[in-house]
Amino acid sequence: MTRVVLLGASPGPIGSPETNVPPGRLALTSLPGAPTVLSRLHAQVASMDPEPVALVRPGDAADYRAFPGQVIESGDLAGDLRALADAVEQATDNLFLVPAGVVIHDELIYQITKSKRGALALIVKEPRPEDENGEPIQPEIPIEEAEPEFGDRVLEGLPVRLRAGRSRVISAGSAYHQVTRPNAVALGPLYLHQRHAATLAETARELAGMAHLFGPEDDLVQLIVLGLVRKGVSVGTRGRRDLFFARVGSQPEADAAVVAMSEYDEDRARLNNAVKGADGFFTTYFVSTYSRFIARWAARRGLTPNQVTLISIALGVLSALAFATGTRPGWVAGGLLIYFAFVFDCVDGQVARYARKFGVLGAWLDATFDRAKEYIVFAGLAVGSVVAGQGDVWTLALVALSVQSVRHLLDFSFGAANRRKPPVPLPTLALTATDDRPLRDALEKRRVSRSTGVRGLLRLWTQAGRFRAVHWARKMIVFPIGERFAAIAITAAVFEPRVTFLTLVIWGGVAAAYTLTGRLMRSLA
Repeated sequence: MTRVVLLGASPGPIGSPETNVPPGRLALTSLPGAPTVLSRLHAQVASMDPEPVALVRPGDAADYRAFPGQVIESGDLAGDLRALADAVEQATDNLFLVPAGVVIHDELIYQITKSKRGALALIVKEPRPEDENGEPIQPEIPIEEAEPEFGDRVLEGLPVRLRAGRSRVISAGSAYHQVTRPNAVALGPLYLHQRHAATLAETARELAGMAHLFGPEDDLVQLIVLGLVRKGVSVGTRGRRDLFFARVGSQPEADAAVVAMSEYDEDRARLNNAVKGADGFFTTYFVSTYSRFIARWAARRGLTPNQVTLISIALGVLSALAFATGTRPGWVAGGLLIYFAFVFDCVDGQVARYARKFGVLGAWLDATFDRAKEYIVFAGLAVGSVVAGQGDVWTLALVALSVQSVRHLLDFSFGAANRRKPPVPLPTLALTATDDRPLRDALEKRRVSRSTGVRGLLRLWTQAGRFRAVHWARKMIVFPIGERFAAIAITAAVFEPRVTFLTLVIWGGVAAAYTLTGRLMRSLA
């Protein structure tokens, strides 16, 4: 379960409390039933928390009491922060903090709250300037030498008060706290793992004592992000991309938001998000381009992920039987069947993510029978080689099976060891410090210290992944399941089982050596 906190008292960077209309009085007339902004948000978070906590101004409390949940009245920013601290201090569930006056897609809420990160904020970055050819314009002054910029620059009507890196917030600011080269703003929703609840409470109380230093433009969520970052919490970032989010404070803004949201295809975004983003080359370009549509078709007809897994297993067994015939037509049919067995192996996970049907049984079946299909196909190929009179390849089959088993052992054991490794602490900075330079200097020293020796080599190899060719080469060299099934299908259909097993042994051996080297280097680092 996730504990939801509605921030009804936070004006945010869209205006002042004097100009904002409470979300309970803003109607979304173009939507079915013409719900208010507040009633729609309550319905959206009901599956996570049927009785959310709401921090509101006394004059708006009646609107919130019309819905289930706890309503906490507060008259000012300091009261908001203290009330938030009291509400989350003893939390035993993950936290989802969201301004009450938002129009947002259900899928975006889901994508934020399913994050495995300890903290995640929805942000929008300032667009990089481009020349007439669409190429990014490089700054005249190198980043390391540039002076801080604390001006009132505006990003889509929002004051820029945050510095975001590639994956997390580096620094955040306020009317009192300076932030070097701000390039983004926290839009509102913030997801936090329960282990950070005590830190959030401590931060909120400390900020409450400084509330007289903040300005009317300072947003409650952005202040929270500032405090968490300075307390050493890694706050990840997520952009809006293909989904809609807007904070509204008047009826014209609410009407415009509904129109703008209608231009987004939420179902297509949900379908695209059902595809894993870190798949291999073969899976990305020869399976996921269309398997997602099979997944949507299956989900809409009530097929469960486990049923799709059974289809994949059946195709794998039929592939092994086709290979065992020892004939060229049988080997071609086996290649096609093993390919589609892999397609449905991808589809079962996509159905689970699209329909949001997850279970321990499904995860176990998927992991177990992936290996079973592969090894049954090995047996079918070995039998087919004997039937075709091409010699006994059982030894090669056992070697291929052993290589693959060793690779799985390396992967699972390293993953288990990594889960026990404590996270590397981030630098901290007192909330009373106005300048964020000490924090950025500490991060720079940390970056330099990780750029030497084994860590330096790993960092260079990671950075090389920015080049597309290197990225896909790194994906393919580890011989993931998509590449393995493709190798089996192609070599068996075109050549003979001996060539298939030699391919599996050689490529698998190279993959094992590469993986083992990487694991050792990361362990030493």
